[in-house]
Amino acid sequence: MKITSAAVALTVDDVPASSAFLIRHFGFREEMAADGFASLTRDDAGMNVAYLRRGLPTLPVDQRDTHAAGVIVAFVVDDLEGELARLQAEGVAITMPLTVEGWGERSFQVQDPNGVIVQLVDWKGAS
Repeated sequence: MKITSAAVALTVDDVPASSAFLIRHFGFREEMAADGFASLTRDDAGMNVAYLRRGLPTLPVDQRDTHAAGVIVAFVVDDLEGELARLQAEGVAITMPLTVEGWGERSFQVQDPNGVIVQLVDWKGAS
């Protein structure tokens, strides 16, 4: 198997709201879009983030009404404190404060308008 790219697809109620959040606050750009669908990318992200509207008839019946829950979309960044300050200055609510885990992971979280958790992380504390 050869993997040529990667994506995470999240089912949400308001695709444009989640898309706008990643575009405005995380520098993604829309690569493809249609009614009930958007695929976002960044040259440096290594994966796309896709949003699908809940209830979309193209989804299998057992997935149509599922909401992206329990999923954390994590981005590893170089300047965690700088990103925290930038997002706070942009008025984004920090839903989990900067936390340091025993294994060295440092992270904080925000949520998009559909409740999707976006976590920024670094492992600078890891030894």
